[in-house]
Amino acid sequence: MSAEPASFPVPELLGELLIARGAIRPSDLERALDLQSTVDARLGSLLVRIGALSEDQLVDALSVQLDLPVAGRELALPTGPGEWVLPAGTDLTVDWMQDRDVLIWEDPDGQAWCASRDPLDASLQEALAYLYPQRSVRPALALGQVVERTLDTLAQASAGQQADGDDVRHLRELAEEAPVVELVNSLMAQAVEQRASDIHLEPEESQFAVRFRIDGVLYARLRLPRERFNAVASRLKLISGMDIAERRLPQDGRLSVRASGQLMDIRASALPGVHGESIVLRLLPKERKDLRLERLGMEPDHLEMLQGWSREAHGIVLVTGPTGSGKSTTLYATLAASNDGLKKIITVEDPVEFQLPGITQIQTHADIGLTFAGVLRSILRQDPDVIMVGEIRDRETAEIAIQSALTGHLVLSTVHTNDALGAFTRLIDMGVEPFLVATPLKGVQAQRLVRRLCAHCARPGAHVLPAIEAEAAHWAARVFGDGHSPAAWMEAVGCPQCQGTGYRGRVGIYELVPVDETMQQAVVAGATHQQLRAMARERGHRFLREDGLLKAWQGLTTVDEVLRVTAV
Repeated sequence: MSAEPASFPVPELLGELLIARGAIRPSDLERALDLQSTVDARLGSLLVRIGALSEDQLVDALSVQLDLPVAGRELALPTGPGEWVLPAGTDLTVDWMQDRDVLIWEDPDGQAWCASRDPLDASLQEALAYLYPQRSVRPALALGQVVERTLDTLAQASAGQQADGDDVRHLRELAEEAPVVELVNSLMAQAVEQRASDIHLEPEESQFAVRFRIDGVLYARLRLPRERFNAVASRLKLISGMDIAERRLPQDGRLSVRASGQLMDIRASALPGVHGESIVLRLLPKERKDLRLERLGMEPDHLEMLQGWSREAHGIVLVTGPTGSGKSTTLYATLAASNDGLKKIITVEDPVEFQLPGITQIQTHADIGLTFAGVLRSILRQDPDVIMVGEIRDRETAEIAIQSALTGHLVLSTVHTNDALGAFTRLIDMGVEPFLVATPLKGVQAQRLVRRLCAHCARPGAHVLPAIEAEAAHWAARVFGDGHSPAAWMEAVGCPQCQGTGYRGRVGIYELVPVDETMQQAVVAGATHQQLRAMARERGHRFLREDGLLKAWQGLTTVDEVLRVTAV
């Protein structure tokens, strides 16, 4: 007696279900169907490969369509190799499950299960009917990364061996295999869905971690066996234009992909470590519709000040802050405000993060001598009105930028400092003369990004220290006037919409200081950083923490978040 392969009712076509759920667009379905006519693969797998959706979305839809549980979610998996019980009746091995890319086990109630990415596969059903003619083996869905991680754990427990993946040709072959391609594409799609700005792949001795930076904070997403890392790393290096054979030196790469329905530019960085290369991907959406100064979250006085700087005929405006603080977005928004169609605007960047219409953007290439300083010299022959320098990193670039500002150009740029007035110290440390630093500067700005409270779960009633409340009230009166609204202190809670963090999205906090003649004289006279801050305070300018407290006062974020970001 032999069991017949199981058959499952399909309530509707997968493509129609995904469109109805808003996971893909009709054009995505047409593209995948065209590809399916030439490639022997499931429709869902092809949609993941072309970046139309993530594997998570696919499994969720299949779970609804087929009415099947998902292993590791609704259906519990055994917690470790010691608790993994194979159904009795045949000599089933881990190698067999690895060849089939499936998980088979028996739960404590004696029910046999088979979980895979494709439980409807006819050959798998026939094999199960042959292996277990007297038993019912129930099907379940599983994410590919869950299957791979579990099988590798079982294989290590039974064999205690690791495969050697050092051969470059072998790595290239692995990088082209469908499971690796799908895993990489799925990671990118998941990152886009979860609004991640970066993907971190960090190898360790026996496994590697994948972490997403969401709203400025790193969150662990999954851990996979170390043996899988070389194939994943090779895939990423291959598609981003790096040398997969070079693992001793840092490398940078770039690629454009479509992930979860969005076009993304991705900057890739590989850095050698003790256990392998740490790989970081910076995700940059190709389309940015919100590059306007009004969308930066500035208070009215700061917005008016920055708009005034963007209309200057000449001089330098510097934006400061650490990596990931939104400096580039501010510069792009300022450029957009300056771009009235009557000016020649040229940028020199490393890399060009967003492409802006009506603006000439130049990508530096230091390996061929195309540096910031070298490009700046040529830019001046192009008769520009506004110049944006991605970052002032050295004395040569600083001096050329200053000379450009002194000869009738508006120069926008960034430097890495802790606060706005630290820009003077930084440029002087580079070797620029104090009088050259002070003369052309029109304004200096510092900024950070704080997490915005989730609109679905934030609630009022946060306890705020009296001193902080008094400080926030003081600045609210100065910025909004005596008739300002009362404080709306909120606290983070956490819900499915924000993945339990209590925050969703970010908002900027700012520190803007205009450079007047008195401050210029102080810089030339060698005033200290603290003396310059005291001068700014006397003129009524607020600093990062105080602007952050204003955001908390309005219920946009929490006091704890402001203090975390401003390091108090």
